[in-house]
Amino acid sequence: MPQGIPIRVLIADDHTIVRQGLRALLEREEDIQVVGEAGTGNQTIDKVVEIRPAVVLMDVAMPDLNGLQASSQIAKLVPEAKIIILSMTADEDLVRHALDIGVRGYVVKESAANELITAIREVERGNAFFSPSVSRILLEMKTVRPLRPSLTLRERDVLQLIADGKTNKDIAAMLSISTKTVEKHRQQIMDKLNQHDVVSLVNYARDHGLVS
Repeated sequence: MPQGIPIRVLIADDHTIVRQGLRALLEREEDIQVVGEAGTGNQTIDKVVEIRPAVVLMDVAMPDLNGLQASSQIAKLVPEAKIIILSMTADEDLVRHALDIGVRGYVVKESAANELITAIREVERGNAFFSPSVSRILLEMKTVRPLRPSLTLRERDVLQLIADGKTNKDIAAMLSISTKTVEKHRQQIMDKLNQHDVVSLVNYARDHGLVS
């Protein structure tokens, strides 16, 4: 095993059993130390600021702030923390957002355990690491097909609240915006994702890991 100071890792996932499984996996490695866990986006930000881990394993679908929103804030508050996105899917929209934020790795949850271990070691060294399925998307984004329009962070907030069953009025109050602005965001989201009713929109968002 590599020698020296262990790589300090924080695990962010809203499922306790997943965090426990990841902790058990990582703690078998002599060069990796799990220094904290978090179950929501806001909690993850607070813990990263407090603990200052070298690497953050960030689930995408989490309560209050999703993984990409939390990663965006962490990149500003603790830029030295290297973020690896964990996701059920290798979705082009998610991958593009992750790159825009500046994450160093993207691993799909179906990957073998050694792939995640390798990702942690590589990003800690300053390299990037992507699961093979993500690498294929990156190649296609560069050489084959045009980029699909991506959602803004505010549109993602609105989408999550729509998936939570909130009305336009509820969303407006929670985000401190007008109902008219909510309606505009809702239409833009549907147009971007090519969905034409709320049920299909929510199903699409869940299938692609855009909401929890």
